[in-house]
Amino acid sequence: MASQALGSTAAAQERGAAVGSAATHLASIALRRLRGVLDVVRPAAWVLIATAIVLWIFGQTLGWWELTIAAVVVTSVLLLCLLFLVGRTAYEVSLDLNRTRVVVGERAVGALTLANTGARAILPSRVLLPVGSGRGVFEVNRLAPGEAAEELFAIPTTRRAVVKVGPVSVVRGDPLGLFERVHRRDEPVDLFVHPRTVLFDGQSLGFLRDLEGLPATDLSRDDVSFHALREYQPGDDLRHVHWKSTARTGDLMVRQYEETRRSHFVIGLSTSPADYRGEEEFELAISAAGSLGLRALRDSQRVEVRVQERGLPAGTGKQFLDALSGLEHSRPRAGSIVELAGSVAASLALASVVVLVCGSTVDANDLRTACSRLPFGARVLAVVADAGATPSLRRIGEADVVTIGALEQLAGALRKVLA
Repeated sequence: MASQALGSTAAAQERGAAVGSAATHLASIALRRLRGVLDVVRPAAWVLIATAIVLWIFGQTLGWWELTIAAVVVTSVLLLCLLFLVGRTAYEVSLDLNRTRVVVGERAVGALTLANTGARAILPSRVLLPVGSGRGVFEVNRLAPGEAAEELFAIPTTRRAVVKVGPVSVVRGDPLGLFERVHRRDEPVDLFVHPRTVLFDGQSLGFLRDLEGLPATDLSRDDVSFHALREYQPGDDLRHVHWKSTARTGDLMVRQYEETRRSHFVIGLSTSPADYRGEEEFELAISAAGSLGLRALRDSQRVEVRVQERGLPAGTGKQFLDALSGLEHSRPRAGSIVELAGSVAASLALASVVVLVCGSTVDANDLRTACSRLPFGARVLAVVADAGATPSLRRIGEADVVTIGALEQLAGALRKVLA
């Protein structure tokens, strides 16, 4: 008897759980449907609905035919506007940007194609195309089955950014704007607005490089820059035994090499807002860093780019410029150019060339401290962006410091460094 009672209790609990789950599922469906209905109603429609209810109540309660007639008129307008939502909006949408990467100041041209692939005509609609924080509106006429409409558009670019274009929204609504039904189509496309850059002639910054790398003072058992002969030690590679010297001295002699370092180009770009007087200087610094990095990449150098708290991908020129497109100021607690230099030294100790890029508010003492923290033996160059300033060259410690007031001055300023 006890086992039967336990079995019936368990069955009742299972039935209760199943009923509860079904009720939750139905409630979620009803909530989604209700939310879909409410999304169709615009604020002006809510005002008219509330007005109609008040007119109906007072008209019937007070017996005023004028209020009742007004209630009928408002209700009729609402019902007529609802009829404009009836109909399909099943367009086949295609969003095509001619170029997904442009330079600041260029226009990005694209085409929006809407096709009716159904068996019935689609009534006129409005199509919304979000572009960053703004949006474009296109009026699409009635499309018969098999017809298509194409809308061309141009996106002006005034500043460096990563702009989201889309997703396309098809809107059906009434002329009074009381009700609006929105259907999203297609996927958004990222438009990369690259910073302006300039090209350099000749070798990148003119730093001495050989085919295999720069020899250092560190000695190695295996490399390409021969240093001297020494006696064999356990663990040495027998391929480096110098047999003629071994036969002459009677002791096993091996070759010793100087360690070589491949040209490792590092850019430290400060994103601290305290290092710049304004956005113009910040954009100038980003353009200068982009120009230097592209030149190094064209010279097949290994390029590393560091900003406060992180590194930027720089495997290819496209990848590097894409990363610069979305670069913003760092948080104040992320540190200044001095902390950035310390991060570069800690993570890239074998760098052969380091370029620090900052704004005009960085004083000489901070710049000297930052340069002193960089990897020992690296060639150091600092580029100071000072909008409107006359280009100049000075020496701070072991670093050459170049000040530029415009991007076009960068190539000439670097030639002074190499003179």
